[in-house]
Amino acid sequence: MGKKIATLITDLFEDVEYTEPAKAFEEAGHTVETIEKDAGKTVKGKRGETTVTINKSIDDVKPEDYDALFLPGGFSPDQLRADERFVNFTKSFMDQKKPVFSICHGPQLLITAKALEGRQATGYKSIKVDMEYAGADYKDQEVVVCSDQLVTSRQPDDIPAFIKESLKLL
Repeated sequence: MGKKIATLITDLFEDVEYTEPAKAFEEAGHTVETIEKDAGKTVKGKRGETTVTINKSIDDVKPEDYDALFLPGGFSPDQLRADERFVNFTKSFMDQKKPVFSICHGPQLLITAKALEGRQATGYKSIKVDMEYAGADYKDQEVVVCSDQLVTSRQPDDIPAFIKESLKLL
């Protein structure tokens, strides 16, 4: 049976870091639900090619409603981490040992949630030092899987490996 994947996303997300994994998850029989401040809102990718209609408001969801969390990159995670509701939502998945898939700048939400300490992870090179300060064992690899829970990748080129490992955990 398919799993339900919460996706935290807002304007200026990295287009392919959302579209390619979301498509692969859905093709494998899973449900991808987008979550932002306002349900029904349309958010736009930073390349301007992709628009996404938000399924749910952060105020109307609970981590218990989902099997996994997906954090696409771009400027989206940096905006969302300024809002405690998204940080707490992210932290819950890490605390409950549910699968978390985070690519590029996605780990910024994990940094703010103080959820990387002692974990192996990767992310976009510009946040490497931030991740290390947050206690992560940073690996410069296309995909890093930690404790059969956390899947992280660095950039769009890593998407095939990111999808493969994420689907394995689902």
